[in-house]
Amino acid sequence: MFKEYDIIVVGAGHAGSEAAAAAANLGSSVLLITMNMDTIAQMSCNPAMGGVAKGQIVREIDAIGGYSGIVTDKTMVQFRMLNRSKGPAMWSPRAQSDRMLFSAEWRRMLEDTPNIDFWQDTVDEIVVENDKLKGVKTGLGLFIEAKAVVLTNGTFLNGIIHIGEKQFGGGRIGEKAAVGLTASLIKLGFDAARMKTGTPVRIDGRSIDFSKLLEQKGDDEPGKFSFTDTKPLTTQKSCYLAYTSLEVHDILRTGFDKSPMFAGRIQGRGPRYCPSIEDKIERFSDKSRHQLFVEPQGWNTIEYYLNGFSSSLPEDIQYAAVKKIVGFENVKIIKPGYAIEYDYFPPTQLNYTLETKLIENLYFAGQINGTTGYEEAASQGLMAGINAHLKVHNKPAFVLKRHQAYIGVLIDDLITKGVDEPYRMFTSRAEYRILLRQDNADLRLTPLSHEIGLASDERMERVKLKKENFDKLQHFLKNQSVDPADINPLLNRMDTPEIVQKTRISNLLLRPQVGIKDLILHTASLQHFLEEISCDEETLEETEIFIKYEGYISKEQEIADKLSRFEDIPLYDSFDYQKLQSLSFEAREKLTKMKPKTIGQASRISGISPADISVLIVYLGR
Repeated sequence: MFKEYDIIVVGAGHAGSEAAAAAANLGSSVLLITMNMDTIAQMSCNPAMGGVAKGQIVREIDAIGGYSGIVTDKTMVQFRMLNRSKGPAMWSPRAQSDRMLFSAEWRRMLEDTPNIDFWQDTVDEIVVENDKLKGVKTGLGLFIEAKAVVLTNGTFLNGIIHIGEKQFGGGRIGEKAAVGLTASLIKLGFDAARMKTGTPVRIDGRSIDFSKLLEQKGDDEPGKFSFTDTKPLTTQKSCYLAYTSLEVHDILRTGFDKSPMFAGRIQGRGPRYCPSIEDKIERFSDKSRHQLFVEPQGWNTIEYYLNGFSSSLPEDIQYAAVKKIVGFENVKIIKPGYAIEYDYFPPTQLNYTLETKLIENLYFAGQINGTTGYEEAASQGLMAGINAHLKVHNKPAFVLKRHQAYIGVLIDDLITKGVDEPYRMFTSRAEYRILLRQDNADLRLTPLSHEIGLASDERMERVKLKKENFDKLQHFLKNQSVDPADINPLLNRMDTPEIVQKTRISNLLLRPQVGIKDLILHTASLQHFLEEISCDEETLEETEIFIKYEGYISKEQEIADKLSRFEDIPLYDSFDYQKLQSLSFEAREKLTKMKPKTIGQASRISGISPADISVLIVYLGR
């Protein structure tokens, strides 16, 4: 019934969808196995993509040739660039999406991708013979052969849903859990653990008094995620802000004795940075209110998502508390909030390619690795799909380093440090965040992806043109001067000192009050030059950022280059750390267990001191 596939991808969430698309677009034959063809790339939680650091990841996925940015652009209902008041390293695109259109568009794009076959079923067992991966066994009892398997099971592995004192199996509410696969992996020698996440109530928007809420509109000039020619929004839907109160908190507290979290029925660790509402009012008892985001689920639906009100309290407590929020006095709830507990596999069991150390050609991606968030999952799926393809076709691995991408930071953190709570990306996790901006993801990553055959020639031509225009514009701004008479009226309006002699345009651009669009309107020579090179908005922004922050960018690049001299010194699995008595006992123990690939990776293992790294460098003759 089935041929032998190059790659089987298990699970069609954000990780599985990106893995299948990447492997297939590179030329592998792919079978995508999902429990439900109607929930491909389902937005199980909030209907949004991007956000702080997450937006940078989506742009990186797009620059490499993934689909998440394109799907988001085609299905968004609102776009905002977060943190515009801060430096460009912090600018983070975020979009509200139509969750039904998002899933439908993902399915369409996958079905339009050659080399992908689909099968609706569960996978209960990974088949290994003589320490070699052979394929999978499904819930229907079928054996399907493959050269490589990518597991992206999300929250479905032995998933248990908690609502008050009720608990039942499920990977999402209304969908059954996946049972059997965890036991198969443990039998093969893998370590497993439990984690917890949650989701808030869904609200009937017709029952909300929006006049009592604070409207949060999208950007006046909405941007987009993809570097391709997807179209920006012309109309947008608003989000709204609401707030809890002490009265809301008091009602929630009446249900604490029935809370599965406080009663100890939930054993898994929940996300620190996206806690349940009951966790928030307990941990931050000094706060009289907490901010909530009221987010539309799409263009043509009454359903709203109450972001910030995740809960596993009994339904009646959730309902009573929500009714006390200003604007929600007559509220109707469509679906209660709930917590979900599920199995994950500590990611220290993986290599940089996301291939498991234990079983060759078996890859893990997404929440199975202890991460949280669509964006984190999608990026792992993309990298696992790419590397599974490269491995089965005997090609070098595709690995991104910490100074090259947020994706590189994410994977390095996972496999080196492991996780003890759901991992979420933040800009603070990236030590080279001035280099890893959302605006330059294509310049950083598309050439690398084009080399392995994933990013198209068309994408590469776009990047080449952008780089050429960037270099030309930068040269022009640094060498062309303006007269005081022409520019001083603008400087006066911007409340910045006038110039008394001809001044280079780049020097004016260094002033925080002055933007490149202001200068274009008041500098005829710049207008004419831009017409000659047909410069687009992205290149303008890229050039302005570079000139304003060139000193910082150059310094960070210099640091990255210096550290990379030691970062890439290789270590080998067979390295005998026990014989190096100058290493601390803890270092010998952890290095032997973790088997880091490089000095850089070794330096980031918890418990490894700078002195231990010095010993390794001296021993290696460096």
